[in-house]
Amino acid sequence: MARIQYPNRENLTGKSAEYWDNHVKDGNLTNMKQALLNDEATYEAYMGWYKAWSRLLGLVGKKAAMIFAHSISTTNDCLLCSLFFISDLKKIGLNPAELVLDEKEELLSELGKQIVKDPTKVSDSLITNLKKHYNDSELVAIVGFAGQMIATNNFNSVLKIDVDERLLPIQDEFKPAGWR
Repeated sequence: MARIQYPNRENLTGKSAEYWDNHVKDGNLTNMKQALLNDEATYEAYMGWYKAWSRLLGLVGKKAAMIFAHSISTTNDCLLCSLFFISDLKKIGLNPAELVLDEKEELLSELGKQIVKDPTKVSDSLITNLKKHYNDSELVAIVGFAGQMIATNNFNSVLKIDVDERLLPIQDEFKPAGWR
């Protein structure tokens, strides 16, 4: 159960009400978005995730982006975010428990794990290998997305944001990294 209350549409005004209505219209009013709408500035900051996600998709492709985000979320033990990416990977026909990764995907997955475990100890060899595939601008975008993903993980985990109804059937597929 979430540690905070989700706002009601009737309690929202201005931009927050508009954001709510847009999400309802698009069919993507998640529990996290509802929680974020408790504070407009925080909501707007976290919605920057979508811009970073779009950039990541353009750089690495859909499958690799999902694998990277899943690696970050699972390593960070974020139930909610992990379930979203498990669901997304399944939608493109992949079994998240049995992923076969190419070289770039393996590098991104490892980067996600290392960033979460200790960002001060991301290995030089990993960065060198990533630079074989990505220039400095692209690497900044990749690491920038990781920061956004970690912030999202932390928000959901600290406030114990409830698992969205559509994810409940796959809740038992979450396997936290348990590295801590």
